[in-house]
Amino acid sequence: MPPRMIGLYALATMEREVPVHGYLLSQRIAERTAGSWRPGAGAVYPSLRALVDRGLATRRGVGRRQEYRITPAGRAVLRRVRRRAGATGRGGPDLSALWAEVVGEDDAGRLLVRRLERTVEGLVAYLASRSQDPASRLVRAEMEAVLDRARLRLRKRPGTPTRRSGRATA
Repeated sequence: MPPRMIGLYALATMEREVPVHGYLLSQRIAERTAGSWRPGAGAVYPSLRALVDRGLATRRGVGRRQEYRITPAGRAVLRRVRRRAGATGRGGPDLSALWAEVVGEDDAGRLLVRRLERTVEGLVAYLASRSQDPASRLVRAEMEAVLDRARLRLRKRPGTPTRRSGRATA
């Protein structure tokens, strides 16, 4: 997980839960990743220090614990990240081909298929855990619509652009 992700997640957590401390942040990441990743102090505290150094968070000692709070500059960073991610549907460039080489995969397509499978499994687990939540029906409908669009696009001849909302997509 990139170190910047810890910092961005810390800002988002501070925005929801004030104040935040390193152990809480590590716990939240472990919960959100279903225990597959729990960053240690050597990853969390440098990220929090960097936020303080950049003026995105403040730190205050409370007993043996350091508490962190988001600043207006930190809120502005979150707004920019969210605006960029919302405008493009993602937070940055697709580095799948590079990552495939790093992990020793000859074909980025296979890596993407495994990522898709993991994403679908994650959505199914999410829906199962929230089966009583009315909002989960909306998520399920969105997931099914995305999968239906993907099936339609796969049936078309490869490389043929499709029209969607006024712009050509591959």
